[in-house]
Amino acid sequence: MTEPSGKAIPVLVMSTLAFTVCFAVWMVFAVIGIPIRQALDLNATQFGLLTATPVLTGSLVRVPLGMWTDRFGGRMVFFLLMLSTVVPIWLLTYATEYWHFLVLGLFVGLAGGSFSVGTPYVARWFKKERQGFAMGVFGAGNSGAALTKFVAPTIVVAAGWAMVPKVYAVAMLVTAIAFWLFTSSDPAHRVDARVTWREQLAALRDPRVWKYCQYYSIVFGGYVALALWMVQYYVSEYGFDIRTAALLAACFSLPGGVLRAVGGWMSDRWGAHTVTWWVLWVSWVCLFLLSYPQTDFTVMTVAGAKTFHIGLDVWTFTALLFVMGMAWAFGKASVFKYIANDFPGNIGVISGIVGLAGGLGGFLLPILFGALVDLTGVRSSCFMLMYGVVWVSLIWMYLTEVRRIEVMGPRAV
Repeated sequence: MTEPSGKAIPVLVMSTLAFTVCFAVWMVFAVIGIPIRQALDLNATQFGLLTATPVLTGSLVRVPLGMWTDRFGGRMVFFLLMLSTVVPIWLLTYATEYWHFLVLGLFVGLAGGSFSVGTPYVARWFKKERQGFAMGVFGAGNSGAALTKFVAPTIVVAAGWAMVPKVYAVAMLVTAIAFWLFTSSDPAHRVDARVTWREQLAALRDPRVWKYCQYYSIVFGGYVALALWMVQYYVSEYGFDIRTAALLAACFSLPGGVLRAVGGWMSDRWGAHTVTWWVLWVSWVCLFLLSYPQTDFTVMTVAGAKTFHIGLDVWTFTALLFVMGMAWAFGKASVFKYIANDFPGNIGVISGIVGLAGGLGGFLLPILFGALVDLTGVRSSCFMLMYGVVWVSLIWMYLTEVRRIEVMGPRAV
């Protein structure tokens, strides 16, 4: 696979920009959902469903979008996908009922499918030894989650939440036009038209695909879920206003997006397996500490009863989120390095399937977060749930992969 002079870099830059805008739109309820929740008097479970609804659609369309990218080329599919979201985004301004937001959120969520279009589109412009880095750069568009946290709160305070969808709709339209003008297509990157969907989906018989789905449901599904959940967590747990809460939440979202390129380089350098294994361990440690709720307890001492307080202050909490965001950025890149290595001729379909698994994690987790808060009253229960998922995943990875491969040393991969 060669790199056409003058075309690969513009494709990478414009695809990354387009994905950043799409991801910012996909995460819009993380910010505007807070005033909507107050206006509609939603409980935590209803709020979780509101924020997660766009994630559902963006996940379900990833497989067909990946197939269409293989068949018709990434440039056309990406352009039409962005155009299809402009009207639904704008109509959010006029929604007044809970069900209005849920229905429109399903259409806005199409923007989340952009990942399974851009990944194969970008990867095929680069040689195999540079695909990890190229996909990592493209994946840095996840920082759109942080972009929303910087931009949307300012708009909410200045002009009300209803102005945010209008601004985002215009931004999406402008981005779509710019993408079309500055990108290229190559017919050689398309899958043979005689290949059927059934033949493409035959990849599901490969157990490696399911393994990559499992990894991605943590590093991407967990990232999406916490990116949606953290603004309201800071508001309710630490009492910040929406702008300060969004700024602090961006300390997780930003490294979780922009450092994906570093994860791609690391995966090219040390291998997808090694990076993924250590990402899971770092996640396990951070989530163990984040899970501990604010606690007061009394101990009977020789001098009488003494009360102690244990809990994370906001700075320690944010630092742990920052570290975990970095780890998940590396993990998102390493999973797709696996795919580029093992399925070079079918990247679109496999990335769509794996992206679907990650997206479904991002859809289900915010709902479960809300249900756990309503059930237990403990806000840190969201981290307890993620801790359990990572713990199970570490055991599964060790039993099926790690004990057979050297993780450190000259033969590490």
